[in-house]
Amino acid sequence: MSSGTQAASEAEPVGAEHVDGYLPDDDVLTMARARADELGCPPLAPGAGTTLRFLAATLGARAVVEVGTGCGVSGLYLLRGMAAAGVLTSIDIEPEFQRAARRTFLDAGYPPGRMRLITGRALDVLSRLTPGGYDLVFVDAARIEYPGYYEQGVALLRRGGIIAFHNVLAGGHVVDPSRRDPETLALREVARAVREDERLVPALLPVGGGLLLATVG
Repeated sequence: MSSGTQAASEAEPVGAEHVDGYLPDDDVLTMARARADELGCPPLAPGAGTTLRFLAATLGARAVVEVGTGCGVSGLYLLRGMAAAGVLTSIDIEPEFQRAARRTFLDAGYPPGRMRLITGRALDVLSRLTPGGYDLVFVDAARIEYPGYYEQGVALLRRGGIIAFHNVLAGGHVVDPSRRDPETLALREVARAVREDERLVPALLPVGGGLLLATVG
């Protein structure tokens, strides 16, 4: 093998399994994933979770909004990256999911004051939150509502804040021109809107089924 060929080979991207296994789950995350499986609530992949933790830590986030509580997997990553006194506001329409999430957060040692779990339709709840009052908004909920979450989520961010949308590639559906279902169309719409919004600096990362990020410039 020539040195040029070897260098090209070494530069090839690693697989998703290696990315997800880079920082293994601890016992609390393992239990949270087990609860999610029991309740039929697909948990966030580790690679996407560690990215969220990194973002929250980089921002020194003290106020974070999560759309889609699930069973607490993504929220736990966020809390672990946030500032020590930071508060996670997490919204979900399923009270059973939020009960599981609360158990996850308490098992991890976070006091009740670090979490604000709101049961309700996210589009209704977001409109009642403080504009410009949040460091990070993470969206992992009904894909068909992503364009609405984008409009309301950006309004909640301070300057330099970040909005993140999970699973925007939808298993490759968004790049398949034959796919015209409402969810795929909504994902294409939000990706286009974020890219063309002059207030934002966007990026699309290949973790967790596609993590669409944008910061308020």
